[in-house]
Amino acid sequence: MTLVYLERRRKTRTDLVNQLVILKQTVLFILFSILWLVGYSQQIQLSPQAEISVITCDPGTELYSSFGHSAFRVLDRSIGIDQVYNYGTFNFKTQNFYVKFARGKLLYDLSSYPFHYFLRDYVKENRTVIEQILNLEPSTKQDLFDFLENNAKPENKSYLYDFFFDNCATKLPEVSNKVLQEKVQLNFDFTNGRDDTFRDLIYLYLGDKYWSKFGIDLALGSVIDRKATPEEYLFLPDYVLKSHEKATINKNGNIEPLISKTNVLFKSEPRAKKKFYLTPFVIFSLFALVVLWITYNDHKKKKRTKWLDFSLFFITGIIGLLVLLLWFATDHTATANNYNILWAFLPNLFVAFSLLKKKLKPWHKKYILLLIVLLLLTVILWLLKIQIFSVGLIPILILLAIRNVFLYRYNLNKVNPA
Repeated sequence: MTLVYLERRRKTRTDLVNQLVILKQTVLFILFSILWLVGYSQQIQLSPQAEISVITCDPGTELYSSFGHSAFRVLDRSIGIDQVYNYGTFNFKTQNFYVKFARGKLLYDLSSYPFHYFLRDYVKENRTVIEQILNLEPSTKQDLFDFLENNAKPENKSYLYDFFFDNCATKLPEVSNKVLQEKVQLNFDFTNGRDDTFRDLIYLYLGDKYWSKFGIDLALGSVIDRKATPEEYLFLPDYVLKSHEKATINKNGNIEPLISKTNVLFKSEPRAKKKFYLTPFVIFSLFALVVLWITYNDHKKKKRTKWLDFSLFFITGIIGLLVLLLWFATDHTATANNYNILWAFLPNLFVAFSLLKKKLKPWHKKYILLLIVLLLLTVILWLLKIQIFSVGLIPILILLAIRNVFLYRYNLNKVNPA
């Protein structure tokens, strides 16, 4: 009995010692973690050998990547830092993500992560990556690094994205101006007297993405048909790169090149170009021929194809509704003053149902005359370059004009509709 008691006491004492050891290890681990976090949170001091670079990535094949990408890179091998600072990220898990995206209220983030992950993605996508190393003094490098580190904190990293005026590319000169102020002078010789509009600049990057061009021309308004200033070219990463190529920096009264060295970190392989024939112009031209053929038969047989009139009015009304929503119900600056609403007339959405009736009303004639005037006004605005419309819209305007002229001249009292 005594031996059993002693054995139990010994076992209890051993368990207690083991628990104390575990508790000690846990406390030490917690203390170490706290000290490590405190140390990590302190300002990191870059070495004199540190490099800060502007990174430019070529356009990709997908629409969202068609305009290229820009980022900062901070490399300091002495202390083991190689980070990218990427202003072009967002969180898909954001509540009401698609609603916010459509309304222009989606916040983008500055993300900081190891550069090799960033480079790996662009190599995988076969997109050239160019690095421009900034010619900065150690103190200036530290200031720029500190700014990026502070900007990447959770409370500071988010900003309201705007495709033309606040994106991953415009952020780079914006940050440089805030940190370096008047020391840096970007060079805009690349414009060489060009008078490109924002729409022209977009077209340069869309290439054979004909349907993307059509969608952009439909969604974006006349505000992008004004001439872009040289500084406004910088919404495109390629022009951020070009503006830095011959840029200068004032270092203690001496004017020196801003870029000390340019490295091609990855060179893309040539991509095979695919010929695409089913462009909006081709598709809508075929559709126009069908409408014109039906209209010719209607005129010849003195009848009216109701389902066709309903379809044309209903579809143009829906498009008009979408255009108006983009104009007035979102924060997108580029969707304002969109005169596609002239041919895609919102009231058509409601008038369409009245066209299903056997006989038209006298007011239909006046309404259709208004539509003809609006189509003419659309062409005038196009010719005056107040707003540039898609080439694919030409057959649509033609078929709408001919069908509306047919309806205007239609004998309301004598026709027995089909």
